[in-house]
Amino acid sequence: MPSTLRSDAFLCAAMEDCGDAVYRLALCRLRSRADAEDVYQEVFLRLLRDTTEFENTEHLKAWLLRVTLRRCSDLRRSAWFKRTAPIDELPETAAPESAENADLWNAVAALPDDLRIPIYLHYVEGYSTEEIALLAGCRPATVRTRLHRARKQLKFDLEGNDDEKPERFAEITERESPC
Repeated sequence: MPSTLRSDAFLCAAMEDCGDAVYRLALCRLRSRADAEDVYQEVFLRLLRDTTEFENTEHLKAWLLRVTLRRCSDLRRSAWFKRTAPIDELPETAAPESAENADLWNAVAALPDDLRIPIYLHYVEGYSTEEIALLAGCRPATVRTRLHRARKQLKFDLEGNDDEKPERFAEITERESPC
């Protein structure tokens, strides 16, 4: 049975345009360079075999990020992932860093996944709450709530503000189901 694959030029262009975003999202979600590289390869292999017609680069990028989130979730649920210890724990997040904002991105890296991923997609990749909801498979109100909680947690972590205790956010996010 013959299968049609996308052209090398299309794949190279997609990797050039969207590859960094795919890798950074996988790294942000998995916090392991090796796992992020594996997800990156699997996502682009899936693109190579997929027959979806993309309207533009933004449509392609959204598709790739959605596949990346799904693949990361699949990997985190796997028995292999649960039984192995990561070799290279990353204290920092996958977002671009500089000396001035290292504390901020370290605080973002310490957030739980359900708060860290919307922060990353909103502030680093520039997606709206509606677009993040489509990518994550949840309601826009859920994304807005998670962004709000993440901002409060970051404010507490960075400023030491005692208005709200961080334990409250940990309890809330543990009870919520992920997107």
